[in-house]
Amino acid sequence: MRYWLMKSEPDDVSIDDLEQRPGQTVPWYGVRNYQARNFMRDGMQPGDGVLFYHSGCAEPGIAGIARVASTAYPDATQFDPASKYFDPKSTPENPRWLHVDVAFVKKTRLVGLPELRSHPELENMRVLARGNRLSITPVEPAEWRFIVGQLLGATDLQDWK
Repeated sequence: MRYWLMKSEPDDVSIDDLEQRPGQTVPWYGVRNYQARNFMRDGMQPGDGVLFYHSGCAEPGIAGIARVASTAYPDATQFDPASKYFDPKSTPENPRWLHVDVAFVKKTRLVGLPELRSHPELENMRVLARGNRLSITPVEPAEWRFIVGQLLGATDLQDWK
């Protein structure tokens, strides 16, 4: 099992939106960075843990826990000329962009960047690296355990994946 931090703008899809969706899943559409796409394609597996991170808002931070619910498959928004994620170089026969489905696990208190930065246990966390703008980053198992166990107070980490 691996762990990930996945950023979403809450005006687009928030942890509350995910919780209220039928089946409590959402396709993680619109990723247009090759490294983030490759994380989904090559690294993510159903059951992996996700730190659901609100970005592009007044208070960015971890807002909940989710899990990867599918393997990667083509992102349909790349084929839709009306979508802001349209890619004219992509075809159904040769898609450039993929996504995974993400399933709701738990809404949490917001753990913002200042709080994350205040813990030496998280000093190497990729989301905290200077200049990092990736929408998806791997999370080390020790970082996951610290955030979920220490910062969010999970008593049984198995319930949070």
